[in-house]
Amino acid sequence: MQYRFCFGLAAGAAAILVAGSASAHIQMRTPLQRDTGQKIGPCGDSNGVRSASVCEYQPGATITVTWDETIEHPGHFRISFDEDGEDDFVDPDGYDDFDTGPSVIEDDIADRNVSGDDPSYSQTITLPDIECDSCTLQLIQVMTDKPPYGDGNDIYYQCADITLSASAPADPAEACAGSGGGGDDPLDGAGDDGAEESGCAAAGAGAGSLAWLVLLLALGLRARRR
Repeated sequence: MQYRFCFGLAAGAAAILVAGSASAHIQMRTPLQRDTGQKIGPCGDSNGVRSASVCEYQPGATITVTWDETIEHPGHFRISFDEDGEDDFVDPDGYDDFDTGPSVIEDDIADRNVSGDDPSYSQTITLPDIECDSCTLQLIQVMTDKPPYGDGNDIYYQCADITLSASAPADPAEACAGSGGGGDDPLDGAGDDGAEESGCAAAGAGAGSLAWLVLLLALGLRARRR
């Protein structure tokens, strides 16, 4: 009787873990994202706390921003820049409200249906020709499949902590390898899910592997009881 209870408990835990790992939406890859939170603006759920993963670019550099859409939603993407934190980021007022505020660098980046296909996106942008120590790059996904707009479930947020300095590497590809320990991807060490409290994490090996471990343990206990 005890082994049946253990097996049922383990199977339930595994199901919860697998379900949690599937609740992904967007993951910023380059520059390195601050963390995996996505639901609270303007930067997920980090409450303005910068990470140690800081990418350093030259003023006016042209860079390629890359990200994954890990759960398909129709809509569009927007990339914005704040030179002194994240206070200047502004949400759109509606699904078709583009280029809101001076912080916006690129708006109305088209979504495509990534279901069963490559989830990767890339967008080339030119950073402002200034120097700043606490700059932030923001990526948002505006979803159009959850009307009406403004119910708190229309936007997913990601931010990357960057600096703009004349002493930064000339090659943008080297920008994340030095400053502030910026070579450490927040997603490393947790599969692609980077498990976090809000439940919005990219689907990956972390939770899935733990689920399999729990199941194997339960099966072992069952075999010993026979």
